[in-house]
Amino acid sequence: MAVLSMKQLLEAGVHFGHQTRRWNPKMKPYIFTERNGIYIIDLQKTVKMIDDAYNFVKEEAQNGGVFLFVGTKKQAQDAIAEEATRAGQYYVNHRWLGGTLTNWNTIQTRIKRLKDIKKMATDGTFDVLPKKEVSLLKKQQDKLEKFLGGIEDMPRIPDVLFIVDPRKEKIAVQEAQKLNIPIVAMVDTNTDPDDIDVIIPSNDDAIRAVRLITSKMADAIIEGNQGEDQDDAQEQQVAADKKADSMEDIVEAVEGDNKSAK
Repeated sequence: MAVLSMKQLLEAGVHFGHQTRRWNPKMKPYIFTERNGIYIIDLQKTVKMIDDAYNFVKEEAQNGGVFLFVGTKKQAQDAIAEEATRAGQYYVNHRWLGGTLTNWNTIQTRIKRLKDIKKMATDGTFDVLPKKEVSLLKKQQDKLEKFLGGIEDMPRIPDVLFIVDPRKEKIAVQEAQKLNIPIVAMVDTNTDPDDIDVIIPSNDDAIRAVRLITSKMADAIIEGNQGEDQDDAQEQQVAADKKADSMEDIVEAVEGDNKSAK
């Protein structure tokens, strides 16, 4: 049974690619057709590739893998933080700091600084410091929290990266490649899929699409850690409507209606 049905993907707008003038030819195998200047992603392939990604992530979790979720675009920030946290994993949802992976020792010193300031705030140190100094420390804490809060407790360099829009997160991709860290990613029609180990062809700009697939990767981690199926996935499949069984149905659904397109 598929992890996600074609109907679920359709309703989330996963099928909408970019405008035809903004595409990467290497994504051609994952494109079904073009409608009104927008590429339509082949959801039959996406369904299978989500299954492959789910199984890969679940297996890594079963082996005790550490996962880093990355998505700094506005549409991804909330889902990345919430789903990574739900899965007991780590995230970067604001600017990727160069060297986050390749210069991990330096990043750890900044994380230690964040923890030190937090300790000062709770152990009474702030009470005896000048107000101006406390204000500066709080500003520093806020900045460090923004960029490093999601990896503050990450025990080591991650075993797997899950990325929303690897084209935008190209520095993260490059660092992962240098360290041979496998990348699972939502790849839109304007992105080079060759940089990604486990590809999920998908709209990476629609909030609902990002949330749907990110949450499913979190489910895979949870299942891998717990060794049990997620009941909601099966319930969704049982209830899935068959009206979106084929790509022809999807083309009908989007003909003349590109509301979710870029």
